[in-house]
Amino acid sequence: MAIRVLVVEDQPKILKAQIKLLETFDDVEIVGEALSGESALEKIEEVKPEVLLLDLGLPQMSGIDVTRQVKATHPEIEILIFTIFDEEEKVTEAIVAGAAGYLLKGTPVEKIVEAIKDVKAGGAVIQPNLARSLLRLIGNGANERPGGTGYATPNADAVSVLTDRELEILQIIAKGLSNNEAAKVLGLSKATIRTHLEHIYEKLDVTNRVEAVTEGIRQGIINL
Repeated sequence: MAIRVLVVEDQPKILKAQIKLLETFDDVEIVGEALSGESALEKIEEVKPEVLLLDLGLPQMSGIDVTRQVKATHPEIEILIFTIFDEEEKVTEAIVAGAAGYLLKGTPVEKIVEAIKDVKAGGAVIQPNLARSLLRLIGNGANERPGGTGYATPNADAVSVLTDRELEILQIIAKGLSNNEAAKVLGLSKATIRTHLEHIYEKLDVTNRVEAVTEGIRQGIINL
């Protein structure tokens, strides 16, 4: 069954181009579009999307504000942020507010569709540099090593809890690879990757990829 998607972008030409590309894929169904955050909130009540593709740089009501409100009223809706290179701090705020991840503007449509499927399945789309920013913002306080790398001293208990395969998968997703990409790299099925991730979440006492990567950095069990 196609995933119901609402696209929010304040530039009409970009919005139309995105929708035109996404509509070529059977995996997604574009159920609505909005040119502002305020309009997006109205549309959500009308079309009941499963995933929100949300431009971070909206006028008036920002993508961060939209994320907070949507997650407060409709926590079941997954949110993917569209951003540009110099918005890392804002992206981090959006992740903390509840977004499942982010995509750079200009990302190939195949990657966008894959990301939509990933977050709908409970995954997240996060890059290593953002994981570090998340860690600082959340205030977990990773211990600094000499040289200012920002990595914590490895936690022997955490390392011993995870199997070698789980450590390998955690390291791979920390590099920003999707479940599908990780499966190809390791020669495993996507279902096997998902099962390993579920075990990682349980062992690290987290609920998603973002938290797993952040916790892995905090404990020093993965290197970026």
